[in-house]
Amino acid sequence: MYVCVCHAVTDRQIRQAAADGARTLKDLRRELGVTRDCGRCASCAHECLKEAQDKGGKPGKVVLMAA
Repeated sequence: MYVCVCHAVTDRQIRQAAADGARTLKDLRRELGVTRDCGRCASCAHECLKEAQDKGGKPGKVVLMAA
């Protein structure tokens, strides 16, 4: 699914970035461009990154829960 519409970044790309060593939202911003424009993707991108880290950065389905 698309996480950052402004830069067409998907949850799969975020999981891959986590597997490649991204550890923070700042890392994702530098590598993929998330949160650079409108910033609406920040919470979803952070959640995807956290889940990828919890799974060891392995590709898989990300389940988002409502706040």
